[in-house]
Amino acid sequence: MSKEVVAESPSGASVALEIVHSVLDSLENPILIAERAGRVILSNTQAQQSLSAENFPDIGRLNLFTHLLNVDPKVIFGQFESGEREVSLQIGFQNGKAQARVQWLPEPDWLFVQLDAPVTESAVDPSEQHTVQGLLQEREITYRNLLAAYLRLQEVNRQKTVFLASAAHELKTPLAVIKGYYDLLLSGSLGKLGDKQREILQESKESCERLVRLVSMFLNYSALESGKLVLHLNDNDLRDCISELIGRWQEAFQRKKVHLDVRIDPGLPMFRFDYQKVQQAVANLLDNALKHTPTGSSVNLVAEPHFWERRASGEPQTQERRIQILRQPNSARVSVTDTGRGISSEHHQEIFEDFVRVDRTSSGMGLGLAIAKRLVQAHRGKIWVDSELGRGAKFTILLPVERI
Repeated sequence: MSKEVVAESPSGASVALEIVHSVLDSLENPILIAERAGRVILSNTQAQQSLSAENFPDIGRLNLFTHLLNVDPKVIFGQFESGEREVSLQIGFQNGKAQARVQWLPEPDWLFVQLDAPVTESAVDPSEQHTVQGLLQEREITYRNLLAAYLRLQEVNRQKTVFLASAAHELKTPLAVIKGYYDLLLSGSLGKLGDKQREILQESKESCERLVRLVSMFLNYSALESGKLVLHLNDNDLRDCISELIGRWQEAFQRKKVHLDVRIDPGLPMFRFDYQKVQQAVANLLDNALKHTPTGSSVNLVAEPHFWERRASGEPQTQERRIQILRQPNSARVSVTDTGRGISSEHHQEIFEDFVRVDRTSSGMGLGLAIAKRLVQAHRGKIWVDSELGRGAKFTILLPVERI
């Protein structure tokens, strides 16, 4: 029975949340954002420190209405429904009473709570307090605008993903039918073909296959963008996985007259990985290499056992220890080397991002390497490129052979 592992996608959503956290931490006042039921979902460092000092429950267990505001949520929402834009409440702190200003964000149905500093008998000068309040209100307005923009971007991103998935699904079936008819015609089952007819049909079939790969790329991308990636892990043989893949790609390399040199180490161990997804990651590297390698050149694929040393920084490392460990490979390394024009060092990280194409003259949508990176990282692996302009590129994947 296959085991399913769910890995969170390193999508733009997590990056955007980090930006929101950074914006919250830049504000001086404690800020909380809670769901309608009162569960706190976002807070800044100031809020966590202030509430911890006042012996309130941890943010993860804090309920806005029960623990902090001591008020029935119906009272607050009743005021919002009657037209109030902000509800102010007082909270008893050890060194005075703090003001809690609550606002309602209708679109996500969240409550935005800002806590002012506790007010003691030695209050600040009224004119200074007015100035500070004005600055805080400006910051609050800026934050609300940023939050609203973030929510709009999230919705646009979701609609884009849904559109890509729907379009890809609609195209998948007719393209499969067209490709099947091309294969039938080229096999001669429907009649003899002339040389010119065969040549035209072969070119049309190649164009159809490019469309099929593009649709497959969109389907993979939309699955990754949905936020979760399901791995179907089984004990598999990486040698069989790559050999089967090479068999499907030989024809494409032969058509372009690019030599594909493959070396698969027989010592590769059996280990748990998702057969289809690892195959897809390597296929994306082959597609990228073929795309950038000129006719008459070569592409090399090497799969071999490898020792991947992932030790903590500062850990002592002796020569004896290294010699002993190097005898026990703990990962599989797959590298694809092309003889194309190469990639300058400033683009080595950028090329693994969505929709990035360094070479604007090449075909494709700039998703192949981005998808390969996510699939490899889902296996707790690593992918990188070694390249210089004019010297080709070498893409390397490391997959741990330990249990995931």
